Amino acid sequence: MATHVDPMAATSGARARAVSPGHYAGLGVTCGAAWLLAGDWIAAAALAVLWLVWRYLRAAEGPPVLAMALTFQWVQVTAGVWYLAATGIRLPAVDLSDYRPMVLIGLGCVVALGVGLKAGMRLVPAANLPADAERPAFGWPALIAAYLASVALTGSLQEIAWEIPSLTQGILALTYARFALLFLMFRRLSQGRVRIGWIAAILGAEVVLGFTGYFAGFREPMMMAAMALTGAFDRKKLAHWIALGILAVTMVLSGVMWMGIRSEYRRDFESQVFAQSREARLDRIGTLSSRWIDRSPGEILSDVDLFVDRLWAVYYPALAVSRIPATIPHEDGELLWDAVVHALTPRFLFPDKPVVESDSEKVRRYTGMLVAGPDENTSIAFGYAAEGYVDFGVPWMFLPVLVFGVVMGAALQGLMRVVRHRELAIAAVTVIFWLSLYLFERSWINMLGLSLTLIAYLGTATVVVDRLLRLRRPAPARSPFALAPGRHPR
Repeated sequence: MATHVDPMAATSGARARAVSPGHYAGLGVTCGAAWLLAGDWIAAAALAVLWLVWRYLRAAEGPPVLAMALTFQWVQVTAGVWYLAATGIRLPAVDLSDYRPMVLIGLGCVVALGVGLKAGMRLVPAANLPADAERPAFGWPALIAAYLASVALTGSLQEIAWEIPSLTQGILALTYARFALLFLMFRRLSQGRVRIGWIAAILGAEVVLGFTGYFAGFREPMMMAAMALTGAFDRKKLAHWIALGILAVTMVLSGVMWMGIRSEYRRDFESQVFAQSREARLDRIGTLSSRWIDRSPGEILSDVDLFVDRLWAVYYPALAVSRIPATIPHEDGELLWDAVVHALTPRFLFPDKPVVESDSEKVRRYTGMLVAGPDENTSIAFGYAAEGYVDFGVPWMFLPVLVFGVVMGAALQGLMRVVRHRELAIAAVTVIFWLSLYLFERSWINMLGLSLTLIAYLGTATVVVDRLLRLRRPAPARSPFALAPGRHPR
């Protein structure tokens, strides 16, 4: 029976995988079942979008960072739909807003971004790699030493960053090198035989460290472990399933627990002694965690509701969609233009650049809701999709998302081409493009600024390290009879 071959094969020239008609039939049955169980055809459309993401954004090298980033956005768009279907519990967005148009807009943004990323990667040819590209960039002792140094220095660098406003974002971007080193360790421990014990020990230390911060700093280390495991995943190996399953459960439980204890924990930061003492914060987290575990099942289920409600980032955007253009006219690109100008005018060259407006101000302006803002040390997320709708409406709002995807896809492929050591290239791409793309609730001004900063600083640092390592390591002699890359004997 004839098969359909994926026309958007990986840019490295990897063999395209055939999709049989039975595969499409299975997808159709799954989408139909979701429609029936949820009582909403949006559930079927959501599954189709998720399938497209994983079908066409598979990585040629390393973990599927783009697919995982867009999957997280997909979860933020659809979480409430699945929660309602599974539990019958109606979150506030269901009863207090017309959420369905915003869910469809969100899915449209995920598709537009995915199409743009794929198109951008195809614009840049794959690298012609040297024979030793797959060799480790450095040994375990150097990797561990660099990681420990990054952990020790991160706090100090963050304090220095805020003291130098013109370089704040650049210095903060360099602190994310710690996640690249962490990912490299997880990746090495996942290759071949998964060393679950070592992965758990390192991740446990990172999670504890992350819980002692003001924000949910434990999320990124977990995602680095998830991407390392997913990149090495072999569905025939039970250990891989166990490792990913344990990690998934841990991610959900830690997220639910954080929602249950964060308000009480953050109140303690009003004390400077507490804020400056990691030991005091660690003790407090231990006390609050033990108390949370002893809660009744009903109280924990309430925290689950709160967790899903926080994850589902459509409530305020949905309110804006209901008011625009019926009550408030479209901005005709003003929000996007301000974001582009802000991103292209770095503060070290333009020290008088205005401070970024709080997202809470946009929520107040376009939804009519009096939400907490800077005075309460809070920013209520609005998101690039909501801003796009405010600017242009449907369908023109998807065009900037597509263009952004093209630029990011080309940047990803360009970085993979320039950095010769595969370990370094994969680690840098994983961190840069996960942090840049995974949040649906991030505003245009923050998304563009963070993406450009990470590419400029962390990407450049990776290129420099790659060049230094190549200078220290002489290239192996190449046989004059060796085949050119990509050529095969007839």
